[in-house]
Amino acid sequence: MLKLIAGLFLVIAATAQAEEPGVLGNWVEPTGSVIRIAPCGQELCARLIAISKQAPTRFDSNNPDKAKRNQPLCGLTIGHGFHLSDQNHADGGYLYDPKSGRTYHGSMARNGDRLELRGYVGIKLFGRTEVWSRVGNVSECIA
Repeated sequence: MLKLIAGLFLVIAATAQAEEPGVLGNWVEPTGSVIRIAPCGQELCARLIAISKQAPTRFDSNNPDKAKRNQPLCGLTIGHGFHLSDQNHADGGYLYDPKSGRTYHGSMARNGDRLELRGYVGIKLFGRTEVWSRVGNVSECIA
């Protein structure tokens, strides 16, 4: 009987964990572009997979590296180096803002279907938070 109860508990726990992907998945940012957060090697990365129609350009035109200014935003990695501190938090990464061409230290915190990204220079106190919303499958852009 104890084995049956323990087995049921494990199945329920595994199902609950499968339904809660934490910070991983597709997220829509305030202007409508979609970013996928997924493992890349031993880290987590954030990649643009759908570009908003409101985007002023389809290219990384503000990149500080002039040779990269003609690369498409579609497929661009805008976050890298993140490590999960728990299922709902990732720290230690960097966020690239294609609008300004600047890169910031970053952290992520999931709260339900919202993801709070904090970009900062130096310490978190001197930063800005942007809230993204979870979104299901989307048609990916083609680079």
